[in-house]
Amino acid sequence: MNRREFLAIAGFSVVGTGGRLARGNEKQAAKTLSNNHPMKRPKMLFFDVNETLLDLKAMKTSVAEALGGRADLLPLWFTTMLQYSLVATVGDHYDDFGAIGAAALMMVARNNQVTLSQEAARNAMLPMRSLPPHPDVASALADLKEAGFRMTTLTNSSQAAVDAQIENAGLTEMFEARLSVESVRRFKPLREVYNWASNKMGLMPGECMLVAAHGWDVAGALWVGWRAAFLSRPGAQRYPLAPEPEIAEPDLKPAAKRLIAMEE
Repeated sequence: MNRREFLAIAGFSVVGTGGRLARGNEKQAAKTLSNNHPMKRPKMLFFDVNETLLDLKAMKTSVAEALGGRADLLPLWFTTMLQYSLVATVGDHYDDFGAIGAAALMMVARNNQVTLSQEAARNAMLPMRSLPPHPDVASALADLKEAGFRMTTLTNSSQAAVDAQIENAGLTEMFEARLSVESVRRFKPLREVYNWASNKMGLMPGECMLVAAHGWDVAGALWVGWRAAFLSRPGAQRYPLAPEPEIAEPDLKPAAKRLIAMEE
């Protein structure tokens, strides 16, 4: 059945030789077409880890303590860590994410007259490997696995870090693989990382969906042709200049329901 035949059966008038809808019917037709032809499931879900799956509160506490109790500096530290992961990528250099986090912590401390040693900065990063999952995560992942979804991680953390994180969070059985950018020594959102991940799993870009709570990560995935689900956890925002992801929910539970409802 072609589009014109479908619209006629659905009760919409089509005018002109180009098959244009009568004025006022376009939005309703699109809605009906979408309802009758739901999205296909992605072949693989790639999950960001830090903040998307795991709660960073414990690490934020250790970082704030290292900064002399200056919890107000936490956003600056995190953005500095992201900035210098991109600086390293553009400069064709690689240090693992934990090392960059500790270096960024020292930079923020010095700029705010806080005395902090290299050892203390490194120690502040240790809780990163034993973060608990957000309350919605375990049951939502179990629902997705039961529904037949293939799932893996795709994180800026090192391989050793993500292995420890997923094991300590009790999520090992949920994922068939745990991918880290360490394998390509580049950080998301560089397109090379997403291309490597899809190739690693034997998939085309359009068969992949990133699930993440970071607007920059979702933007990177969408720009390379992946699909995306954005989790708007507290403080998370989509990047307005990127395409809109097909799923945007406050946490993983409603996002999982929408994924499960897709056609297989």
